[in-house]
Amino acid sequence: MTNFRMSIDGKPTDGSDQFDVINPASEAVFDRAPQCSHEQLDAAMNAAQRAFGGWHRDETKRRQAIVKGAEILAAHGEQLARTLTQEQGKPLVQAQREISLASFRLKDIAERPLPHEVALDEPANRIDICYRPYGVVAGITPWNFPLQIAISKLAPALLAGNTMVLKPSPYTPLSTLLLGELLNRALPPGVLNVVSGGDSIGEQVTTHPLVRMISFTGSVATGKLIARAAASDLKRINLELGGNDPAIVLDDVDPVETGTKLFWAAFANCGQVCLAVKRVYVPEALFEPLVATVARLANAARVGDGMDPETQIGPLNNAMQLEKVTAMVQEARDQGAIIRTGGERLKRKGYFFAPTVLTEVDDKMTIVAEEQFGPALPILPYRDSDDVITRANATPYGLGASVWSSNMERAREMADQIEAGTVWINQHMVLTPHAPFSGAKWSGIGESMGRWGIEAFLQKRVINMMLG
Repeated sequence: MTNFRMSIDGKPTDGSDQFDVINPASEAVFDRAPQCSHEQLDAAMNAAQRAFGGWHRDETKRRQAIVKGAEILAAHGEQLARTLTQEQGKPLVQAQREISLASFRLKDIAERPLPHEVALDEPANRIDICYRPYGVVAGITPWNFPLQIAISKLAPALLAGNTMVLKPSPYTPLSTLLLGELLNRALPPGVLNVVSGGDSIGEQVTTHPLVRMISFTGSVATGKLIARAAASDLKRINLELGGNDPAIVLDDVDPVETGTKLFWAAFANCGQVCLAVKRVYVPEALFEPLVATVARLANAARVGDGMDPETQIGPLNNAMQLEKVTAMVQEARDQGAIIRTGGERLKRKGYFFAPTVLTEVDDKMTIVAEEQFGPALPILPYRDSDDVITRANATPYGLGASVWSSNMERAREMADQIEAGTVWINQHMVLTPHAPFSGAKWSGIGESMGRWGIEAFLQKRVINMMLG
């Protein structure tokens, strides 16, 4: 086994204990991760607080260190990718893509300007709006895209001048621990600290008195707990939470072409994407050909160990998520849903669930009303465009949505009515640094990506000068 260690004050650090990390493709222990103690967490927080004083004062050095970190990350891409696949389950080629995107994200952030505004500029009076870092930021990341999401937090936070204590999911800590070790070769001690452990250490991270901001990606339920914990100390929060993204297909598309695109928008990463398509609404005239296309692709998809180069869809990441998806599909079946393909756990070792397409479902079924976060896609017919908008919006979630049409005017008119942070037209799950990424309703608070993601880690300071 590899000796994975935490990063505290720039030093590789063993935990007070260790816990098992399971390979979801085999259900066997892949390796062990260090368990952070309360005293070690205090040490990480104190290191971040000490490092903040010098780090936030030198913008040039921050940019240089972030670029160097990107280069180190790229140079160790294969090691990171293999670790990621074995603890998360995704195909190796997708893990390699995640590393490449993470390295690109670091370089992109390092080149972006920090905000500064002049609100008033008169002979007798000038008002500058300056942006200042918060201090110590706690970053808490999920198990579906451990490295990509970690970078989406630490890159803008560090450029803005904050320091960070980063805690990954206990299901996928190893690649993030390795990330911390690599980036600390470029960063001053204490700027980035990476600790690992279960829910108890996560709670201690969010309530620690030195933390001034919490950036969390994960479930709505946990996000609400973090918001409550932050409120007692008035910590700032940035939350990217769950989604139940609808895809609305209009009657002027090619159902085979659109169905093919929707399949991968729903089943990428075994459906474990917060902004994946979770439910599809199709006009009655196109319903059967589109369902047939998605079902055919689901039935043909190669499901297997992510280390196998032939694998297209890996396992679910953990036993709890497998049980959740299994229960939701079974409940839908019991309530009259038709399983067009899949519908059950594969009979082999590993947390594998057959890519599943369901019809004869209604909006009240759990598989439609809640986020399944797995390889199971309900497809529903509709007749009236106003009615389908009402159905798409009848959810507490509002992360993303998509409209599919050959008529851009029709699609844009419908997109304007959808309650979501991002609405795509003729595509889905496309994130870009040219636009903010945020959620409406229960799907989040705050933004990421581009200049908006940098501003999320900064607080405004007004300098009001009387000149005359």
